[in-house]
Amino acid sequence: MGDSNVSLRSSVHKAFGGGRVADVILWRRWCGGAMVLVSATTMWYLFEIAGYNFLSFMANVLLLHVVILFFWAKSASLLNRPLPPIPNMEISERTIGIVSDELHGCINCVLAIAHDITIGRNLKLFIKVSVGLWFVSFIGSLVNFLTLVYIGVILLLSVPAVYEKYQHQINERLSVTDRTIQAQFRKVDEMVFSKLPFSSNKQKKMQ
Repeated sequence: MGDSNVSLRSSVHKAFGGGRVADVILWRRWCGGAMVLVSATTMWYLFEIAGYNFLSFMANVLLLHVVILFFWAKSASLLNRPLPPIPNMEISERTIGIVSDELHGCINCVLAIAHDITIGRNLKLFIKVSVGLWFVSFIGSLVNFLTLVYIGVILLLSVPAVYEKYQHQINERLSVTDRTIQAQFRKVDEMVFSKLPFSSNKQKKMQ
């Protein structure tokens, strides 16, 4: 039983990349998780509750950093002290290639869905996409983008950790729910979609 729990936790850890990011999301690095949570809460409070403007805030923060580094470098040259430790940060070609590959896959997936809806006249996919977009629009009308991002951060730091701890029980309940949903979809398919004219034409072509 202990070995199965360890394997389940390692599978959840691997699902998030198995690195430091996964450690932070699953609260294996408490310091990192707490920093992300505090930073997200602070940013949400400043821009949503206190009413700070994001562009002005970022410009003032950068201005403060530039002033501090400038006077630090000047005083270091006058007092024979070490210069400020600014790392030489560069984005590698490998990182750019990974990002471009991910974007390429996402864009092709969206185009394939659009092709399926417009050319393939896939009614099921059209309804799913329409309901999904309507749901996103409905959520967007209730909360603004920054609050939605903050909720996403909170969920990202809470749901995976809870799932990792109670994965076996959650999987059992999800399997029951999935079977119920699949049964309902089959009923809707038999009662609605199978009676549509283009659905019957498609079945004749397949025969």
